[in-house]
Order: sequence, then structure tokens, then C-alpha cells
Amino acid sequence: MTPLQMYIERAAECRREANSANLANVRDRCLGSALAWESMADRAEQIEIYRVNEVQRKVEQGRRP
Repeated sequence: MTPLQMYIERAAECRREANSANLANVRDRCLGSALAWESMADRAEQIEIYRVNEVQRKVEQGRRP
């Protein structure tokens, strides 16, 4: 499992916990956690896109990736 997959899975788990929470503070805590995991997933995705683009750029320049 990649870090991106883990972040997405944890965010989904937090959202499920929020949906089943009876107390507002627990629901808010779970939703806050979900947002944090989603933010980490977004960053991990951007890093992966950057890495792929960087490898492609180096290949196009004839350099070793």
C-alpha cells in the first residue's frame, strides 16, 4: 500500500466514524481528522505527479532519471 492509498483509506475511515458518531464533538474531531488525511493525500498526489514529470523531463533531455 502506498502512502497515498493509506491517506485516502484513513480519510474514508474517519468520515465513516463521523457519520456514525452520536456526539457532536466526536463527529467534529473525526471530520477534522478526515480533512487532515485528505490534505496529506493531496500533497502526496502532487509529489507523485512532480516525480513523474521530473523523470519524463530528464528522459526527454537524454539524461538518466
